[in-house]
Amino acid sequence: MFIPPKPVSDYPWYIRLFFWKQKKTYGKVLEPGMLWARSPSVFIGVALLYGALNRRKGRIDPALRSLVTVRVSQINHCEFCVDINATTLMKRGVSEDKVAHLAGWKDSDLFEDCERLALELTEAITYTDQDVTAELMEKLKAHFDEDALAELCGLIAFQNMSSKYNAALDIPAQGFCRMPLAVINKESA
Repeated sequence: MFIPPKPVSDYPWYIRLFFWKQKKTYGKVLEPGMLWARSPSVFIGVALLYGALNRRKGRIDPALRSLVTVRVSQINHCEFCVDINATTLMKRGVSEDKVAHLAGWKDSDLFEDCERLALELTEAITYTDQDVTAELMEKLKAHFDEDALAELCGLIAFQNMSSKYNAALDIPAQGFCRMPLAVINKESA
């Protein structure tokens, strides 16, 4: 890690409340949170945006949200994000086999049409040499209403920001996923 977290006691009290919630949810304070919190106002903005995108009654199915976040994380080589998002994905009922084949989703019959379109959108947004086409948007509209599509694009954009931040600071996995990272972080050819 290029920048170490400060001791928890060095953060403002209101940031420590967020850390308490992380510890309750994940069993530990998350290292990316501790680095984002070096700028408390930025941390709060990021935390609120994450909460809005990951709420229980979002427009996007929770398993699909996690599927998309793992794929973005794989593309951006974020070990922490792959670790935590793959764990969340499996907690949301997606099989280890499907997670293991996510990087090669185009060649796998494990993915439903709706998931394939969401993953196509994910890659079109994440890879800088690709574009989101009108044709892809029309296909997506068969599965998602316009509000859900706006939210899906927001989720993908947020995960790109988050995973690029974590990768840039070389934040390692924190040991959430029981699958070896070499399996779930393998890029497809």
